[in-house]
Amino acid sequence: MGRRTLVDDLVDGLLEDILDGKLQPHAALPPEADIAKAYDVSRLTVREALKALRAQNILYVKAGRGTFVNPTDNWTGLDAIFKAASHDNGAEQVAVGLIEMRRMVETGAAALAAKRHTPEHAQQMRECIADMKRFHDSGDLDAFVAADIAFHDAVLKASGNPFVRALFAQLGQLLYVKRRETSAVEEIQLHAIDYHQKVMESILSGEAELARRTMDEHMDQTYRDYERYVHHAAS
Repeated sequence: MGRRTLVDDLVDGLLEDILDGKLQPHAALPPEADIAKAYDVSRLTVREALKALRAQNILYVKAGRGTFVNPTDNWTGLDAIFKAASHDNGAEQVAVGLIEMRRMVETGAAALAAKRHTPEHAQQMRECIADMKRFHDSGDLDAFVAADIAFHDAVLKASGNPFVRALFAQLGQLLYVKRRETSAVEEIQLHAIDYHQKVMESILSGEAELARRTMDEHMDQTYRDYERYVHHAAS
């Protein structure tokens, strides 16, 4: 991880001001000189921070009028989107949104994997399931989560589409945190093992529609488990 800079700190500070409501959607930002004075940084640092925020569509420019705050549904930076979704007790929005995203992507990946998997992919999936069983029995939560994620990564590899894996790589830390939250429940671990076995068998059958449907059912179970054991338990 690279060293943080004054620009990084200012980006985070302005983002917090936006999320805290100090800067409302479509509100104009103060002049650069005022921001520099408020954060005790140079105007060059302010320009670079505003540039970074514009690149994520957090800010937008009106020619001759200044820089303005974009509504969050226009943002494109993943970290900023997650911070916005998690802000003000929005953890459920993040969890459900990730399941919805996984459903859209992983069902298609499973269908492709049914047609494109190799013996090596099949072996990887088998090893991941065996690891999940072993770590469930030993009570090693972190290792269980790692094996869970590795299984899904094996499916993504088997799809033969590198863009899918690249997309999930951007979500790696957040996916790990949310998987760990749900996998702390023993019943959810058992459901995951059961459905991973079903998903693997459907992929190895070579039937794309069966693989798609089975992965979709796995996402249904994931959502039900979240609602029953995590969301309602925390309410």
